[in-house]
Amino acid sequence: MAISSVRGATSAGFPLLFNYSRRPAMTRSVRLRNFNRPSRRTLVLARYSQASDISTRFQDSMEKLPKLVEDIIQTSINTGPRGALRLAQGIQAVVGVGGEWLTDLSKATNASSALPPNMQLGLLSPLYLRKLFERLGATYIKLGQFIASAPTLFPTEYVQEFQNCFDRAPAIPFNEIEAILREELQRPLDSIYEYIDPVPVASASIAQVHGARLKNSQQEVVIKVLKPGIEDILVADLNFVYIVARILEFLNPELRRTSLVGIVRDIKDSMLEEVDFQKEATNIESFRRYLENMGLERQAKAPIVYRHCSSRRVLTMERLYGVPLTDLDSIRSLVPDPELTLVTALNVWFGSLIACDNFHADVHAGNLWLLRDGRIGFLDFGIVGRISPKTWAAMEAFLASFANEDYESMATSLIEMGATEKNVDVSAFARDLEKIFSSIQDLDTEVVVATARTPDASAAAISANVIVDERQMNALFLDVVRVSESYGLKFPREFALLMKQLLYFDRYTRLLAPNMNMLQDQRITIVSNRRMRRSMGEYSSSGL
Repeated sequence: MAISSVRGATSAGFPLLFNYSRRPAMTRSVRLRNFNRPSRRTLVLARYSQASDISTRFQDSMEKLPKLVEDIIQTSINTGPRGALRLAQGIQAVVGVGGEWLTDLSKATNASSALPPNMQLGLLSPLYLRKLFERLGATYIKLGQFIASAPTLFPTEYVQEFQNCFDRAPAIPFNEIEAILREELQRPLDSIYEYIDPVPVASASIAQVHGARLKNSQQEVVIKVLKPGIEDILVADLNFVYIVARILEFLNPELRRTSLVGIVRDIKDSMLEEVDFQKEATNIESFRRYLENMGLERQAKAPIVYRHCSSRRVLTMERLYGVPLTDLDSIRSLVPDPELTLVTALNVWFGSLIACDNFHADVHAGNLWLLRDGRIGFLDFGIVGRISPKTWAAMEAFLASFANEDYESMATSLIEMGATEKNVDVSAFARDLEKIFSSIQDLDTEVVVATARTPDASAAAISANVIVDERQMNALFLDVVRVSESYGLKFPREFALLMKQLLYFDRYTRLLAPNMNMLQDQRITIVSNRRMRRSMGEYSSSGL
């Protein structure tokens, strides 16, 4: 920078000297241009430096090439022949979505000469990439859901589009489910279960759920069964994604700074955990111990896991009966004060952030119920989060500052939570955050009440749901991330998971307790590390 500045000053000052020269103007002009032109020595040095840099990069790449080839060969061996099958299915999916894109392209060009922005990248456009992921099945649906929950890693338009990545899949025949159960449990099914309902309760891309009753205890249960071939599909797909990431990092070393391979490895570990039902069983049991240790068993419940009829591919759990937290009419029939129900749910969930080994990271209405006995039911622990003490301390400060509209403290807490190599201007950051959060009151909220006849047509069931423009809520969060990134901040993924759950609870608050401030209400305890440790010590010493 200093050299550039001196050159600029010199070239500006020399014309005055040349004005006193008797040489022709053309000569002065030529000499000025010659003066500004880099010397031959400078050009040679620059070219040498550039060639040296290219040579160093090439040498570095050549040193890494054997490891890349070894990784590709080893990964291909691990994938085996299933890779060829997935390739054929992938081509079929690309052809199908490509046909949709061409049809839409034809309609768009007939209607207008300009190509719509959402079609300009072809199948890499957010809309068509999301459709392709849905066609490719389990792995890519989960990958799409990961993209939706990681705004610090992916472009805004992709994060928003993948909020609509739905996990829906046709049920597989019951005889295949029975075959998996026999193989996994290694016993006659009638020695374990009194009966199994052949009609599934639910069917998703990874698993299928059936109702059943245990033989001896007569306990009503649900059996979650991993669909056949899913593990092979996951391994083949994730190995392919890993190879692509490795090749991209090899071809473009700048991508190493984004830890692309590390991100793919994290996704792989997370997905393979989700299809290991023994780990989900451990998550459930950990949450149940938390409820027991904190004396919360009268307020909330997670299902009992029956280990004797569970395995990596089969999970047998107590069947819970209740209604989602969005079914307002049913909630009112079960409890006199829906607002207290929400307060209980919030206290139990906030407490688990510190007092439990992990927290429930998917509290949508299908996984958070009001049970028939008035307790809060937590279901499906396939997706959980683990929060570090540092992140929670910063998150606690963030929530307090959000409730008090203290944007200086909010900026400070976000800086403490994020990783950055820059010195952040806290005051400027606070002003930008204030601009974002001042719009939260303008979010559109609508309570929709739907009426449906019961099967016997003798009564009407009324359910209510909160329609918050999800794009607005996601846009608000993405604005926070975008502004934070402009100050050099990068947040851990657990921050995104926490924020997403808070958005779910915000919707429940708008429905069940529209006049309550979720973060300022004195009945809701957002505990600190120190207070939680003390509380757990008290429970432990009292023998609970």
